[in-house]
Amino acid sequence: MDFVRGRVLRPGDEGFDTVHRPWNLVGQDVTAVVEAADIDDVAALVRHANENGLQIATQAGGHGASGNAGGAVLLRLDRLNEVRIDPVAATARAGAGVRWGAVQEAAAAHGLTGLAGSSPIVSATGYTLGGGLSWFGRAFGWAADSVTAFEVVTADGERSRVTDGDLFWALRGGGGDYAIVTAIEFGLHPAPELYGGRMIWPLSKARQIFLTYAEITAAAPEALTLWLGVLNFPGMDPLVTVDVTYLGPAASAVELLRPFENPVSDSRRVLTPAELGQITADPVDPSAAASRSLLLNGLDDVEEALLGQPLEPVFGVQLRHLGGALAGPSATPFGPLTEPYYVYALGAPGKATYAGLDELTARLGKSVSHRKPYFALSPSDTVADAFDPGTLDRLRAVKRRHDPRNVLRANYPVV
Repeated sequence: MDFVRGRVLRPGDEGFDTVHRPWNLVGQDVTAVVEAADIDDVAALVRHANENGLQIATQAGGHGASGNAGGAVLLRLDRLNEVRIDPVAATARAGAGVRWGAVQEAAAAHGLTGLAGSSPIVSATGYTLGGGLSWFGRAFGWAADSVTAFEVVTADGERSRVTDGDLFWALRGGGGDYAIVTAIEFGLHPAPELYGGRMIWPLSKARQIFLTYAEITAAAPEALTLWLGVLNFPGMDPLVTVDVTYLGPAASAVELLRPFENPVSDSRRVLTPAELGQITADPVDPSAAASRSLLLNGLDDVEEALLGQPLEPVFGVQLRHLGGALAGPSATPFGPLTEPYYVYALGAPGKATYAGLDELTARLGKSVSHRKPYFALSPSDTVADAFDPGTLDRLRAVKRRHDPRNVLRANYPVV
């Protein structure tokens, strides 16, 4: 592929075994990997794919990969890594390879924040194409609703800036099946004061902590977000954790959180938006895992499901409080996130873990919603699990209009 300036690797080439893998080290049976040097490389690859009947699967960090890239050319966008902040307009422009940590560091210098999640190494673009569930979603809604423009290469190899219309609507949380996004522009939000951290207790305190968590989240202001975790990693004592952010004065947060008594470890402090990733300390190195994400209609069956019996072989469960602005009006394909809680569970890959995830889902019972956001889909899911039939029909129409040859392949295709 001498028509691109970036590196091209094929099976058998030195380095291919590393670069073709997504974040979750399950491997991908791709025909080649192209590391785009710039947007011209992206456009050239798309034109080549059209001329030769190829498909392109696009990744930066690869955190949302579903294993669907088999047989495609994998396009890596890591080198599209420019970040620009306009502090007056309170906006950011981030290339498709930019990670959230870089956005947050640049925004924090101006007392601003993006709608980032827990990990600083997730690409801002991939995260937002899936909707984007942020620490600050309760205050400001979906990250995708803050997008003002997409810079794209269309499925015929042309560059375009998209600010409205059906393609704009589809890309704001409907996945990346319609064009290759090379940069996004989005609104930033004021964060003059931020407080957060993690509290830890032994598992023997879990029921007490769960009841306190349920009580506080039932009446929490939108500035406060709480995530409860039950952790039972191999080789360590089981723990219960509460991770917290509060967009406001530390004294107000301390008072709201006073019912959480006597943690054995407490990292809460005044933070900057650039330090969000320190709260949960998500891993920075790729690994293999099996996971399951679910929306919950309430907490009726959740305490017993999480604490009534051992979770093994599942070794981590996180319960996130939603609500607030997330449940309000949204122009995204998914729309308002009306379910009040979200649960994420993971373990080591294998039949026993998948069976454990199925058992946990069954124990959650009637609390489980019938739908889940695009970003929360697992390899066993399809887009029909994320979007109602009318929305899915509209997304498919966008796909047919903008990529009639099906050159582009998303993590979870709409066709």
